[in-house]
Amino acid sequence: MGFITACVIVLVIALFAVVVGGLMGLTGLFTVVLPYLAFTLFVVGVIYRIANWGKSPVPFNIATTCGQAKSLDFIKWNPVECPRSRPALYFRMFLEVVFFRSLFRNSKAELEKDGNLTFQWEKWLWIFAILFHWGMFFTLIRHFRFFTAKVPALVTLLDKIDGVILIDLHHYYITGFMFLAGAGLLLLRRLLLPKVRYISLLNDYFPLLLLIAIALTGMAMRYLVPTRTDVTSVREVMVGLLTFQPVVPEPGTLSIFFLMHLTFVCTLLIYFPWGKLMHAVGVFMSPTRNQCTNSREVRHVNPWNPVVEFHSYMDYEDQFRDRMVKFGLPVEKTLEEAEAEKEAERKALEDSLA
Repeated sequence: MGFITACVIVLVIALFAVVVGGLMGLTGLFTVVLPYLAFTLFVVGVIYRIANWGKSPVPFNIATTCGQAKSLDFIKWNPVECPRSRPALYFRMFLEVVFFRSLFRNSKAELEKDGNLTFQWEKWLWIFAILFHWGMFFTLIRHFRFFTAKVPALVTLLDKIDGVILIDLHHYYITGFMFLAGAGLLLLRRLLLPKVRYISLLNDYFPLLLLIAIALTGMAMRYLVPTRTDVTSVREVMVGLLTFQPVVPEPGTLSIFFLMHLTFVCTLLIYFPWGKLMHAVGVFMSPTRNQCTNSREVRHVNPWNPVVEFHSYMDYEDQFRDRMVKFGLPVEKTLEEAEAEKEAERKALEDSLA
């Protein structure tokens, strides 16, 4: 049901772009109003979520560990899985964000007929995630050529490497197909695996379908000859948005695939802070990832703890010494010693006042 609902929502968004932008010719709504509205909601939503996470207390050191922490000298320590310092922690975070190291270590448990529980490495999800995230990242980098008057040298170099495949004098970008393949395989995984399909909801299907729609409309603009969009007009629109000098092209100048593509991107920006895609930012604020595993060396103090006035044992004994002596309980000071101390403190106080 969640998959069908997500498909309907994506189709409605596409029809909205076709009818309003293509048939009615209201291109200003898609090239000016919608992008600024989407970007504003995106920034506000991300700041709100980060601020909300920042107010959450972290009472314990709950860093995720998959190895032995630093302990006794004769016990082997795993410095990657249990970093003790900030630089080591940043290195582990780098491996997690760029190479999905924890996902690479994913395993599958199966109960055999003889009752034994066996574990197997499960690399398919890691491969799908690498294809999707790396393809999307480099595709976004390539898109910078639409936002600058002069294309940066790094983007030009990446464009040449990425478009090394030449078919019929036309460059085909590898990362674009990686992006589409990764998103499609992740969607098929949710549809074909019964256990994963059982726990999948609308907020799992919708972003995947939205990303697939973005990839398909982008590829249609580039590879389908009858619908190729005027790149000059696209750059004028994008540079105008970036410089706050918006350009409203004439109706019919931009292809319908570009209007759908831009509408899908704006929808993704609006949805991003409120869905599971926010994990791209949340991974850096997760206390299971951004804390050092040095709880044996450094005491973790929760800054949200209220100030507590501690009642020491000596204060307790001063309060109940006579009763403790009466019932034969051991005391650090006898009644005479305690009285002598009080008398000495009283005299010292009188001398200081005199």
